[in-house]
Amino acid sequence: MRVIAGKYGSRRLAPVRDVKLRPTSDRLRETLFDILGPSVEGALFLDLYAGTGAVGIEALSRGAREAIFVESHRGGLTLIRRNLESLGIDASAEVLAVDALRGCERLESRGVQTDFVFLDPPYSETDEYDRTLEFLGRSKLVVATTRIIAEHAHKRAEIKLPPGLERTRVVEQGDAALSFFGAAPRP
Repeated sequence: MRVIAGKYGSRRLAPVRDVKLRPTSDRLRETLFDILGPSVEGALFLDLYAGTGAVGIEALSRGAREAIFVESHRGGLTLIRRNLESLGIDASAEVLAVDALRGCERLESRGVQTDFVFLDPPYSETDEYDRTLEFLGRSKLVVATTRIIAEHAHKRAEIKLPPGLERTRVVEQGDAALSFFGAAPRP
C-alpha cells in the first residue's frame, strides 16, 4: 500500500497484518481522488472506519487542510498512528479512538462542519452503513456543500437512502463500489 499522489506520493504505508481490516485499494483510492480532483485542496476530510488511514492520508497528500480519522479497532489505530508518524503528519491530523457514530457526535458537539466524509465499514456490516448515513443525513457535520462517499461491495444491494441525503453517483471498480451522496435540498 502506498500514497498515490501529492505531497507524500509514492511513499509506502505500513502493511496490514490484521485480517479484520480491509484497506481501500490503491486503484480505488486513485479513482476516488481523480473524481474529487482539486476540490480536496483546503478541505476538512473526515475518514470514518479509517482502518489504515490511507484515504485520509491521501486527502492530506493532495492538499486537504485537515483530516480526522475515526477508528475503534486497536490494530487500525496503531496503523493510522504509525502511518502518520512515518510521514511526519501531525498538526493537520486528528485521530479519534471511538466508533464512527460516537466520533460524529463528538465532532458535531464541537461545531465541526466537513467538506468530505468517507465511510468504509466492513462490507458485511450493512447496519453500519444505514446507521451512519442516517446520522449524517440529519447532522450539522454535513452542510449543503459536503460530499459523502461510501465504499461498499459492488454486489451489495442498494444502500438505503436516509432522509436528508441524495445519491449523486455510483462508481464500480472490481468488487468494490463508491456511492456519492450530498445533502438533499431542504424545504
